[in-house]
Amino acid sequence: MPLRGHATARQVRLGTELRRLRDAAGLKARDVAAALNSTSAQISQMELGFAGVSEERVRRLAAHYACMDEALIEALVAMATDRTRGWWEEYRNVLPPVFLDTAEAEHHATFLREVVIMLVPGLLQTADYARAVYTYMRPELPESEVASRVEHRLKRRVVIEGDNPTPYETVIHEFALRVHVSDRRTSLAQLRYMLDQIDAGHATVRVIPVGYEGFAGAGDSMMYLGGPVPKLDTGLRDSPTGAGFCDAEAQLGKLRTLFRQVKNASLDPAASRDLIDRVAKEL
Repeated sequence: MPLRGHATARQVRLGTELRRLRDAAGLKARDVAAALNSTSAQISQMELGFAGVSEERVRRLAAHYACMDEALIEALVAMATDRTRGWWEEYRNVLPPVFLDTAEAEHHATFLREVVIMLVPGLLQTADYARAVYTYMRPELPESEVASRVEHRLKRRVVIEGDNPTPYETVIHEFALRVHVSDRRTSLAQLRYMLDQIDAGHATVRVIPVGYEGFAGAGDSMMYLGGPVPKLDTGLRDSPTGAGFCDAEAQLGKLRTLFRQVKNASLDPAASRDLIDRVAKEL
């Protein structure tokens, strides 16, 4: 099987989980290579995501590692045999890989939890709002790439609006409702769209009110994506230098704690909807 020129985040994650099973078994790559009539280099390429792995090999590796977690094994088999070419593939070589990886991760997630304090979350943004954000953050981008980023962002909505929507819960700050990333018309349309999404059951939105005391997490931003089994949960952290996936249990634990903290500081969904509606009427 030829090596991949580029491994997606999902392919890398499969390799990472196979390496973790090997490490837990206390085996070296050369030990596994000898048992599978392979080479250490091929095992490394597989664990880095650059070489594909068949269902039969996943099961042989799991047996060799004495892994008894059947649910995890089946989830890894599903990852290895998945041949989905989703809508995001049309943006390959058009947008940075993280855009495609994010859409693919959302597609496979069992639930989504997001914290975006200072802006409206991407899954809930209108086209005009998204355009204003992209052009401000990346003024050097040509119009063609801005248009592609906006289009991609809107297509991501299918994960919460489609025939089999993924449960989605997000926490934002009241500031995000009141800041004008563009003009008043854009802000009003954005708030009304959020209300429509809430009323349609596509999103659970919680708002941290301006008057809440003791909230020091205004700089936090993250998405937590549920896996088919908890061991395959994934985190996505955003920063001024770009987004990055994380999957170590210590990192995921911090993200779960972060979500609990901001959720505890927020209003319940009904009160949050009332606040969004009130801000919209004030515009």
